[in-house]
Parts: sequence; C-alpha cells; structure tokens
Amino acid sequence: MTSTLPNEADRNEERRRRLLLGPLPAGFLRADGTVDNVDADYQAALALQQQLSGATVPATGPPLTARLSITIAQAKLSKNYGLTRMDPYVRLRVGHCIYETQTDPSGGRTPRWNKVIHCLLPPGVNSIYLEIYDECSFTMDELIAWTHINIPQAVLNGETHENWYPLNGKQGDGKEGMINLVLSYSVGPAAVATFPPVLVVPSTGMGYAAMPVYPAPHPAPYPAPQPQQQPPPQQLSPEQLQQIEEMFPSIEKDVIKSVLEANRGDKDATINSLLQMSE
Repeated sequence: MTSTLPNEADRNEERRRRLLLGPLPAGFLRADGTVDNVDADYQAALALQQQLSGATVPATGPPLTARLSITIAQAKLSKNYGLTRMDPYVRLRVGHCIYETQTDPSGGRTPRWNKVIHCLLPPGVNSIYLEIYDECSFTMDELIAWTHINIPQAVLNGETHENWYPLNGKQGDGKEGMINLVLSYSVGPAAVATFPPVLVVPSTGMGYAAMPVYPAPHPAPYPAPQPQQQPPPQQLSPEQLQQIEEMFPSIEKDVIKSVLEANRGDKDATINSLLQMSE
C-alpha cells in the first residue's frame, strides 16, 4: 500500500485553513459592502412609481399628486339605436386608466348618471377620451357615441368648469348629441400606493386596445408614507341646499348636487364654483 493518505490529509487541512469561518460580514454579496445601493435602488423605484401615478416631487416636503374630478352628469343623444329604449353607460379614459359609470336603465336618448370620478392626472396628460355604450343582455354592448375632450386651461388653473361637449358617432362628427361634464382640478400631498386597476377593452376607434397594464409593485422594504387623512365631507341641511338652488335658478339641480359632492359638501366652495360656471 502506498503512503498517499498522509498527503491527502495535509491537503484537506490546508483547505480548511483557507475557509472563512464564523459570522458573515455585513457587506457579504454586496457590490461595495454598504447598504447605499439598496437605498439608491429603492429611491429610484419610488420616483418611477410616483411618475407613473401622476406624482411630482417638490424641492421640499412630501410628493404632490395632481387630481382631476370629473362629474358625468347627463347626455342628450340624437338617435336611439336599440330595439327598445337604450340602457346607456359611459366609459372614460384618463392616461392609462379607464373608469365607468353605472348604467341608466331605459335612459334612452336622455340618460342621467351624475357620477363623480376622482382620478390621478399623470404629467403630460391634458385630455380625456369618452365613449357611451348601450348595455345589451344577449349581445356585445353597442358603442353609441364617443368624443375626445381637451382639459380647459381654466380647469388646470383651479376653476370648476361645466360644459356640454359634442359627441361623434354614426351620424358624423359632432352630430351624435352632447354630454354634460363638470371638471375640477387640485394638487395635494400624495402617498405611495399601488397602481390603479386598468381595464383592457376592445378597440373602438379611440386607439386604446393595447393599453399597458402595470403590475402592482411588491411591498417596499422600508415603511411607506401614510396617506394624509382628508376631513370628512360636510353635511348640508335641506334648507341650505334649497338656498343654493334658489341662488342659481339657471343651473340644474343635479349639476348643483354634483358640484357640491365634488367640493365635499363645502358650501362656500360650491357657491364659488357655481359663480364661475354661471359667468
């Protein structure tokens, strides 16, 4: 028998002396041995998420988010495309997000929704796309009308804007009727939140069949800032509401209620908004 075993044992002992035993250092498997890279990556991801959700980062203080409030009041359509009275609803797109109103059963050519939609306004987005559908029970919902609305500069300056917008459709551009909207805009502190759900819809001529769907981000490794608590909406008495309606007899009561809801029941803010609308 040869004497190779002692040599093999010596080699194994040499390997053991080269091993790093004991607890791992804090910078194990890190590029530079510090946590700065993790912090930098988190801050970069946070900035990207805020950009996609419409938030901007001021020089000091928390991030700010631009919010657009859209009241879809009613519509006056030119034609009834259903075998019976139509059941219209509205689908609205702002940036990459789509929102819907409830259906007005048997609304026909004069549907009413009075739906208030609060949405984020991403940077660079200055218009909204709107479609009106007839909800069908046994077939696909039928597209009745659509329009592309540029957000008025007065709204971006902080004014509440109410207007009737012409609708396009089979009758031609601007000949399918009109829809009544109330728009308001505000900028306030924003919290880090997941992306809102996005509805992917068939292409209908408005060009958003292949809209990207952003996945919700994984929980952040550091505590995220908590959303700022908004004051509860104020409750007006029927007498106070009637007083506002008497002050603006030329504005429909449903529109006044929508503006009041958009201002969270603030009577003074509602009166100021209605004064701007009546000018």
